[in-house]
Amino acid sequence: MAWALDSDRPIYAQLVEKLQMQIVSGFYHPGDKLPSVRELAQEASVNPNTMQKAFSELEKSGLIITMRTSGRSVTEDVDMIKGIQLELAKENIKEFLENMKQLGYTEEEIVTLIKEMTKEDIKE
Repeated sequence: MAWALDSDRPIYAQLVEKLQMQIVSGFYHPGDKLPSVRELAQEASVNPNTMQKAFSELEKSGLIITMRTSGRSVTEDVDMIKGIQLELAKENIKEFLENMKQLGYTEEEIVTLIKEMTKEDIKE
């Protein structure tokens, strides 16, 4: 199944984000071998060169490691993965807060609404 990608942002950047999310969420664990560029490109319905560019970015960040004879794998540096997870969480929260403020909510109203929604989730 093709990955949901937007046409308004560079595809490779979206692939980087998707792969980061898969790693920090535990879909791929520290030390796991990743599928080949061609396999992931086919899964995402993108050109292999675009997937290769995404892999290169992830290698630069240290999140994935290339082993010459055995392909690529996720770093075993759990602290790095946790750090990226925290950064992604902060980005999501910042975007959420900006959207809520555009809707006219104050910080206090946002916190109250989150508490109410959390209580509803617990009941379900």
